[in-house]
Formats: sequence, structure tokens, C-alpha cells
Amino acid sequence: MADAASRLSALTEELIGAPPPVRIRAWDGSTSGPADGPTLVIRHRRALRRFLWKPGELGLVRAWVAGEIDVEGDLYTVLDRLARFIWDRGEEAEAAAKHPALDPRLRSAAKSLVRLAGAWPPPPPPAEEIRGRQGSRHTKRRDKQAISHHYDVGNDFYEMVLGPSMVYSCAYWDDAPDFTLEDAQRAKLDLVCRKLELKEGERLLDVGCGWGSMALHAAREYGARVTGVTLSREQAVYARKRIAEEGLTDRIDIRVQDYRDVKDGPYDAISSIGMAEHVGMVRYREYADDLYALLKPGGRLLNHQIGRRPLVNDEAYEIDAFIDSYVFPDGELAPVGKTLATLEEAGFEARDVQALREHYALTLRRWVANLEAHWRDAVRATSPGRARVWRLYMAASALSFEHNKIGVNQILAVKPPEGGRPVTALRELDWR
Repeated sequence: MADAASRLSALTEELIGAPPPVRIRAWDGSTSGPADGPTLVIRHRRALRRFLWKPGELGLVRAWVAGEIDVEGDLYTVLDRLARFIWDRGEEAEAAAKHPALDPRLRSAAKSLVRLAGAWPPPPPPAEEIRGRQGSRHTKRRDKQAISHHYDVGNDFYEMVLGPSMVYSCAYWDDAPDFTLEDAQRAKLDLVCRKLELKEGERLLDVGCGWGSMALHAAREYGARVTGVTLSREQAVYARKRIAEEGLTDRIDIRVQDYRDVKDGPYDAISSIGMAEHVGMVRYREYADDLYALLKPGGRLLNHQIGRRPLVNDEAYEIDAFIDSYVFPDGELAPVGKTLATLEEAGFEARDVQALREHYALTLRRWVANLEAHWRDAVRATSPGRARVWRLYMAASALSFEHNKIGVNQILAVKPPEGGRPVTALRELDWR
């Protein structure tokens, strides 16, 4: 008799302390759980073996990337219900889900799960999981490998996800119903340029320049002379092509270069949009010092960066296993307060902080919609597993922003001129 789904529901209740919040359909055709809403489909019992050999998030993610579990219905609803299911249970239930063998009360449930899954052999990780990291975290060599893993997956794929703007960071939305993703990304680029008070002929360094969108906007709309640096060769090739097509090669220089190797300052302004998350806390003061040294006195820095909520014991912070293994290897998030403190320790004067958390949630939902609309082409451009990684990561991130688990902030900072002279008008431009 087909009953894998009901057995899984019962085991989940034993392990977590509550029945699953979504309907389950198992590989044997059986179903269990609430009839309303979406369904979590477990296509193969191998998915359970992944969870047994790697309890917690990473085991489930491996099953998702491999196509052994799927969702019928709204992905956001499933992720939201599952996330709340864990959050509402508290830390004890979360620890039990990761380490059931540590609790004698749960050992029998774990043994039943072993019998249902068949514990041997452990499935190998999907090919999309990063392997063979070389050197210590946040060395130049390892950072280059991490950036290549995330960005060098094909420009065609990114065009489908990001749309014509080719901007891979939080957009700046308006309430107008006809406001498009392209409108919102153009508004964000202009917001950065206005905060930096760019003027004709000024030198802008764009750290982590991506596919050249910020460089193009600053040169085209403000007459800036822009140097963009990236560690991704695919991004650089794409950016240079766009720049040549717009006839702006005399104003924009795109380099495949680590920001730590930029030595041709001083610059009038620096933009760092969605790049500092790759720096790592061990290198963040070095990052702040380097950018400070590259600015002229009175020059401005716009640091646009995802931040996490502070912890009571911040030393307990752990990099998310899914993000680290499949999306942003070695990426780390810091609370905005710590980022501000580090910039000030380097000598910067903070002039403004703007939170854009809700804007990133909207941006991610548009990217997910783009990916789903071009699903077959996206799979052909990369791989089924890679497309599934992106769909899950972007949808889950949208919910994290909506629930205030993470945020994103633009920090405007200035390198103070000698003698502490004023660096701006008494009433700054109303850029919002």
C-alpha cells in the first residue's frame, strides 16, 4: 500500500513537533497534509538520503537542485510556510531538525526515516555545488574563483533574468502601476549619481562594475570619466561591447582587476554597488582603507550593500550553507551599524544612510518572474540545476527581505577635506 507521504508527515511531526504546513506527495503517488495551497513533491527517496547524510538546509537544497524535490503551485507560499514552520518552533526545533540524533527522543524517528529512505549510498552533491576552493578565504585568488562561480555562467542567462538594464542589484521603485524593472533600475543608477554629485569630467571608480550599467549611466548622463573594475571576464567583455556600441570608449575604461590593485587615484567619487558583500569581514577594514586612499579630499563614496540583522552574540554568525555552496561562495553579511563603524574607523564621515529593503524584495520578485517566463531558454543556457538554484535563491531572498531577516542600505560617506571644511551645501539635494 502506498503510504510514504503519510509516514513522512508523521516522522516530521515527531522530529519537529508539528505536522508539515504543506501538502506532501511522495514518489509512490501517496499524498498527505492540507488539501489547500501548494504541494511539496518528493520525486525520489534519494532526497531523504541527502537529508540524512547532510541534515538541515544543505541536504534539502541538494535535493532541490538535483530535481528530486519540487513544488506544485506557488513557490513563495511553500517557502514562506516552511520558513515560518521552523521559525515558530524556535531554536530548539531548528537544532533538532539539523541534529536529530542528539536528542534520544528523536532517535526512533530518525531510524524510521533511515528505513524509509535507504541510507546507502550517500548521493554525490549536484555538479552546481562549488568544489575545490583554493587558499584562505578572501585572498585574491580565492575571491576570483568565487566571483567566477557566480558571474561566469553565461551572459545570455543573466539577460533573461535581469532584463535589458543588466543591473544585478536592488532597483529603486515608484508607486506608479506602470513603473517597470528597467524604470526602477534606471532610477537607482540616477539616485547613486545624484548622491555622488557627479559633474562633467569628474573621475568615478565603479568597484564591482558588473556589466557596465552604472559606468554607462554616469558617463552618458553626467559626463563622468569612469573606471570600472570586475573580477569576471565575461562581465568585462559584455560591458566593453555595450560601451563601444554607445560610442563611450573615450570616457569608460573597464578592467579585469581586483579593487585592491587599483593604484591610479585620486578619484572624485567611488560607487560600490552590491560588491561589498563579497569582501568578507576579515577584509572589510582593508576595503574601507583602500577606497579612502583612492578618493581625493572631499570625495564621496556610495556603498550599496546587503546587511543582516545584528545578533546578541555576533561571533555566532554563520554563513548560510545554501548561499555559500551554490550562490555567493564566501559571501558574508554584516549589520549596517558595523559597516558604518568600519567606514568611520577608516576616516570616512557618514553623511546619509537610506534603507531600501522593500525595494529589493520587489526587484527579486521581478527577477524570478523573468526566469520563470524564460525557463526553457534559461535551462538551455546553463543547466537545469543552475536554473533551479537561481529560482530558489531569488524567491527565498525576496521573502527574507519582506520579513526583515535581511536588508539593504545605501551609505553615503565623504573623505573629509583638510581642516574639516564643509563638503556640501547646508541643505543637500533632495535626492529621494
